[in-house]
Amino acid sequence: MKIKTNKINSANAEIEAKIPKEVVEANIEKLAKKLTKTASVQGFRKGKVPVAVVKKQYGDRLVQDAEAEALREVLNKGLDELKVAMNSLIGEPNISNFVKNADSIDVTVKIAMRPEINLDNYKDMVDAFDKPLVSDEDVDARLEKIADSQGKFVDLKEKRAAKNGDSTIIDFEGSIDGVLFEGGAAKEFALVLGSGQFIPGFEDQVVGMNIGDEKVIKVKFPESYGSDKLAGKDAEFKVTLHNIQEKIKAEVNDALAEKLLAGQDDKSLANLKSQVKSQLEYEILSKLYNDELKPALLETFVAKMNFDLPEFVVDQEIDVSLNKKASTMSEDEIKELREDADKLKALRETFREDATRSVKATFIIDALAAAENIKVDENEVMQTIYYEAMQMGQDPRLVYDKYKNSGYLPAIQMSMIEDRVLTQILNSKMKEA
Repeated sequence: MKIKTNKINSANAEIEAKIPKEVVEANIEKLAKKLTKTASVQGFRKGKVPVAVVKKQYGDRLVQDAEAEALREVLNKGLDELKVAMNSLIGEPNISNFVKNADSIDVTVKIAMRPEINLDNYKDMVDAFDKPLVSDEDVDARLEKIADSQGKFVDLKEKRAAKNGDSTIIDFEGSIDGVLFEGGAAKEFALVLGSGQFIPGFEDQVVGMNIGDEKVIKVKFPESYGSDKLAGKDAEFKVTLHNIQEKIKAEVNDALAEKLLAGQDDKSLANLKSQVKSQLEYEILSKLYNDELKPALLETFVAKMNFDLPEFVVDQEIDVSLNKKASTMSEDEIKELREDADKLKALRETFREDATRSVKATFIIDALAAAENIKVDENEVMQTIYYEAMQMGQDPRLVYDKYKNSGYLPAIQMSMIEDRVLTQILNSKMKEA
């Protein structure tokens, strides 16, 4: 058997071989003899079936298995010659050429290896930065918002017009071109003005009304409104205001702290302020990381780390982008691509740059996760999905099963790993004020 290897680069190689007919025939003979011990053929006792009968009974299967064994031999010998370990391969070997001749089989096998990434100086690529500061004024402002949320609505002591922040009790009846529409009416509905609960313009026109007032409010449903029957339509609402309540804000004091820190040993206002400050620091840092530092850091790694990529992985990423594009195209456009190979190839190439960057980033994160000793197991992925589903009021098990059946779990897991890797690296470069 003649074998020729070509290591294209550190991530891609080819193995070319000419498999003599005699090798395949020898494999067939060996497999047939083995099969005589287990084959069930009518008229013969088990284990006593002649080789010739086995060959006749299982001819096509024997040929396929014999060729497959020869291919395994080609792969193993090629890997030995390339000095590549089997466990360093990514994906299945790709048989790009398989031509049967009268006396041999010409075969080409493409293989891909895990990229070799030099991480010796990756931390030097990360700039140090100052930890964001949270001032006493920031803490006080947040405490005022918390106190406002803890306030209670009470009836007005003195009559006045409704204003933003008030809780009102209203009747309303909506119509379009004089015709009432479904879901457009309610009695004694509680509406906090300025909450944005109603479509734009509605609450603004309730402002200024007094208890007992009746008014026709004219609004327009947004173009993006959930109901096609209402989206973009002009509407009128007959509104009657029955009551107005104003909010009495809670005071920022020890009593508020004791209420909010129930169950904790330290229920002091000082501890509440400390926790609010920590929360603000977390929010500011998370925004800084997610909006600026993490994307910039990943782009830096992609730009500065140079290594070879497995071609088939990039091609797979291009296929994903191409399929997404195809889902937005008309039948005529798709037909044109099928009939014009050059046009299809040109379209594929438009996705290559982004696909290459995406694949490169994935391998970098994978390597950094190993260097930073970061792992995310399936149980953590499940817990994250469950938590987010419950936050959205959805059934966690149904959401998890949907992601699992759609094959999204690996992508979610990779996203979690990326987040933790970049966060840990950035944390190591953050300077305390």
